[in-house]
Order: sequence, then structure tokens, then C-alpha cells
Amino acid sequence: MVPIGQPISKKEGAPCEHFFIFTKRGKTVRVIIVAYMKNIRNFVIIAHIDHGKSTLADRFLELTGTIEKRKMREQFLDTMDLEREKGITIKMQPVRLLWEIDEPKGDPKQKYLLHLIDTPGHVDFTYEVSRALACVEGAILLVDATQGVQAQTIANLHLAREEGLVIIPVINKVDLQGARIKETEDELVNLLGCGREDILRISAKTGEGVEGVLRAVIQKVPSPEKGQENVPGRALIFDSHFDSFRGVIAHVRIFDGEFKKGEKIFMLVSRSNTEVMEIGYFAPALVAGDTLKNGEIGYIATGFKEPEQIRIGDTVTNAKFEAGTAPRGVIVLPGYKEPKPMVFASMYPEDADDYEKLRDALKKIKLNDASIFFEPEASDALGRGFRIGFLGMLHLEIVGERLKREYAINLIFTSPSVAYFVKTPKGEEYIYSASRLPEERIMQGIQEPWVKLEIITPQCFLGGVMSLLRQTRGVYVSQEYLGADRLTVAYEVPLKDILVDFFDKLKSVTEGYGSLGYELLDYRPGDLVRLDILIANEREEAFSQVVPREKSYDEGRIMVQKLKELLPKQLFAVAIQAAVSGKVLARETIPALKKDVTGYLYGGDRTRKMKLWKKQKRGKERLKESGRVEIPPDVFLKILKR
Repeated sequence: MVPIGQPISKKEGAPCEHFFIFTKRGKTVRVIIVAYMKNIRNFVIIAHIDHGKSTLADRFLELTGTIEKRKMREQFLDTMDLEREKGITIKMQPVRLLWEIDEPKGDPKQKYLLHLIDTPGHVDFTYEVSRALACVEGAILLVDATQGVQAQTIANLHLAREEGLVIIPVINKVDLQGARIKETEDELVNLLGCGREDILRISAKTGEGVEGVLRAVIQKVPSPEKGQENVPGRALIFDSHFDSFRGVIAHVRIFDGEFKKGEKIFMLVSRSNTEVMEIGYFAPALVAGDTLKNGEIGYIATGFKEPEQIRIGDTVTNAKFEAGTAPRGVIVLPGYKEPKPMVFASMYPEDADDYEKLRDALKKIKLNDASIFFEPEASDALGRGFRIGFLGMLHLEIVGERLKREYAINLIFTSPSVAYFVKTPKGEEYIYSASRLPEERIMQGIQEPWVKLEIITPQCFLGGVMSLLRQTRGVYVSQEYLGADRLTVAYEVPLKDILVDFFDKLKSVTEGYGSLGYELLDYRPGDLVRLDILIANEREEAFSQVVPREKSYDEGRIMVQKLKELLPKQLFAVAIQAAVSGKVLARETIPALKKDVTGYLYGGDRTRKMKLWKKQKRGKERLKESGRVEIPPDVFLKILKR
């Protein structure tokens, strides 16, 4: 009997380097074999949102026997409640598959070790996709036969090509009545320059053709490079998460050597060191083992309790080092480009005592969502909070929901904005909050971010799409056909103009058939002003926003009217004003609460009532001069959703 976790010798007939035996109630129930590197394949599934990535991953899990049928459920790799509720993938999820297939010509069966990473499809989570692509050698490009090539299909394809990956084109949902198989093939042939015979047709829902996809992965995707022998281990951290007992758990791809449980490791960028507390792989749950070798994907439990000690994109090595010094001669692996947040919003805890709790929660979320940026800030009305950068509005919504559900923190959001590049006599700087924008008389120039939009739409909706685009301050770039009846429209537009509800309007004018992708271009000058909201003659920073000068009156009028409806009445009249550079553009007044101070009087001379009314009037005037308006927390949320 071979001890648990020990390698079996080749004399006993196992064509492998190492493997692990798992027992249940004293009986061996399964043997997981890690084959030679030539039998390892690392790949991802990339696609536009809702094209069937998670469903195809489910079929892979069933086909390889990774998950027992009785435990199987839809979207198995989507482990977050939010993912299952919204029907989208938010976090990439790695999983190890062991597949045994028959070889032709009567050769013995071959066992292949497949490392699959399921990736998100929404544009807001492109950074997740880019990190996964750096860990693999191949990608399955999945396209929905009923929708054809979409904006994010093209964007993810560009990312995969930049990494030099082998692309396997696959058309999904061929069993549906509305499938446009020939048209979708034409689009893929034009996009990839491949032949029709290279495109696989499947139905991830029924399992039709799924085995052929795995065979194509084995045939076309190269095995990991062997690398140098007898060198220190090197691994790339592509993701991480926090565990209460094991500390920070780093998700790694091994590029050189091997790592073992109990050995000392060093992070070359963060310059922190620790001992491997646990090592293993994803099945998709964490399965502990003894080693991870070159070419494999797995996890390392570091025991770190401070999230700052691990960085996404860092290089882990087990080279020998002196305490407090980095190992010599170990080259840092190419990491990842720092993501550029596009949307900024402030978050404040409803309960001021939750500030420290919110800070710790943000640190832990940043462990497996490296694209968020946050810094402390304070507000007179809301107290202490954080200014946070996101990759988009859906990203903002997801992070807010995670903070509420996973860490039980009720939050107040301010209106989302973008970053502005401002030039003043003191120098140049990026401004992330409208309330911090200098006065117009001080600024020597202001620039805002522009993005390139790529909209894919059926030709019949082109008029509505162009009408929607003309409502922005953007400029037309190009238009080209993507098939017989679909085309791509390229437009350059200020990011602020598409920030809040542009995607919803696009879906409306295209009846759900349009798709949108965008990428940051540069910063360009704009005629922009800071619109301030004054409540009882005091500027409320949380309501400040940067708007084009020509739209300042309309935006100001909308804001003061909305606030008049939302703010509760006070004992004195409250003036709500919208102003630019001290000039009031719009005003509304909330009347004072009326209190009958003469109700208890009966009979007598009218002068008694007049005396009380004058006294009440003087009191309201004093309140008007010194009184403050307390803004309920729900007002900020309602203004955000207006």
C-alpha cells in the first residue's frame, strides 16, 4: 500500500512523475495522476457575456469525472451568490481536470492533466481575463450561434493574441432554432483568418460536440515549456483570496522548478517571506498536496494575515535567501499592467463605527480584485470614508454588493465620476472627486478621459444607434460590416457621457441585440465646470459634479428639483441652489414646517396672537442664519439612482 501523498515508482506501472492518493474511511477511492509535462494543457474559455462559458465548463467537469453527478449543478464554477443571481461570471475560476482518452492504432490510454480557467465576459472584468491569459498556452474562443461575434468577443481575442495563445474557435448553441451557424462561421473566418473546418460546433447545454473540444485542446494547445533544470522555483501570482485560518492564499502558475509544503518562499516585489503552510490545486475546491511542479496551476497558503504582503503579478521563489534580503540571480516574471480605474465614487459606512471594518473589508476584496483603487477621504456630512476607483458601473455595483453581503456593512455612495487632469499655477494633477476641483479662476486648463466605443448592431438598428451617439459629445470614427446584416460602429466619446445609463439606452434602441465595448484612449481638453449644490447656503460636497458648461443649467435645475422632493422639511425655510463659480443658476425653496403657536389661545385681543407670531418669526430667522440641515443617508442613494 502506498502512503498518502507519496510518489508511486515507475516499476509499479504508473507513467507519471508524482500523484496523490485520497482515502475515505480507510479505503482508496481515487488516484489523481500528474503526468509528464508533455501531457499537461493549460487553457481558458473566453467569450462575450452570456455566450455559454460556464455551461461549457460544466460539461468539461462532467466529461472528465471531476465532479460527481449527484453533486453537479448549473454554473458549478460560479461560486459567488451574486454570480448565480445575475447569471454572469464575475471572478475567474481555475480547476484541474484529469482526462483519460483512447489513442489511435491501439496505443495505450493516455492520461492528460488539463488546467482550465473560466473567465468573465463583461467589459468591466477585462482585467480578470488578462490575468488568466498570462497563465495559459491556449484559449477556447466561444461564440453564441444566435448572437454571433460581439464586442467583447473581439476585445478578448485581441488580449489572447497579444499573449501569443493558440485560439480554438467554437460555435455554441447550435441546437437552438434561432442559430445562425453559417453567418457566425463567416464572421469567425473574417475575424480569425481560419478555415471553416477549423471551427467546432457544439451545444454546451446538451453536451453535443463537447468531447471534440477537449480533443482539440490536447491536439492544438502546446504543453508548457520545460524550462531549465535544477533552478530555483518561480511562480506567478495571478489571483489570491483570504482565508481566516490559512491567511492569504495565492493562486499561482509555476514557471520554473517546483514548490513543496513547508519550504521557505520569498515574494520578489513585495519583499515579504514566509513558509508554505499548505500547497495544492483546485478541483475546483482546494485540494492539499505536497508539491507543485513546472507547468502546473495551483495555490499556496502563505499564512500572511496582512493583505498588503501579497501583490497580484508578484513572483514567488524558493531560492535561498538571507533574512531581510532578496535572493540573488532570480529574475522577476513579467507581471501585469496596473489597471486604470475609469469610474470613481466615494463610499461611507452608514454607521461611523464601521470605518475600520470597511477598510479591512476593502483590503481583503482587493486581494482577489486587484483592479480596485481606494484612498481615505472625509466629508463634513458623511464622516470618514473612502474614494474608490472601479473599471465600470457594474464593477461598482458588484463591489458594493459584496461589501454588504460578505462583510455586513451598509454603505452610502456618492455620485460616480471620472478622473480629470487639471493644470493650475501650482502644477498638474489628477482630480478624482468633483468637490476637489479648483475654482474656475484658478484653473489654467482641464482635460477629461475619452474612450473608443465599438458597437456591434444589426443593420436595421443603425439609425437608432447613431441617434443615441449624437446625444453625446463624441465624434464618428468608422463603420464596417461584420457579416451580411451586422456592422461595427466606432466612435470616440468622453467617458462621462456613457457612464451612467448609456448601455441601457443602447439595449433599448437595438431591442437587446446591440453590444458595447470600449477602451481608454487619452485625456482631451474640455469646457467643463464644477456644479455646486448649496443647501441652506452651505456647499454639500457629496452633490458636486463636473459638467459641460452648456449643460450646467439643465443639470443644476434637475438636481435642485430632485432635492426639494427628497429632503425633509425643517423649522425654517431651506434654500437649495445650483451654482457655478459662485453664480446661482437654479434655485428651489423648501418651505418651513408650520406650527400653530396660537392654538392654545382662546378669546382675548388679537395683539396676543400677533405677539406670538412675531416671536416665532424672529426664531425662524435666527434658525435660518445658524441652523444646519441634516441630510438623511437614503437621500444620497436616491440621488445616485435618479
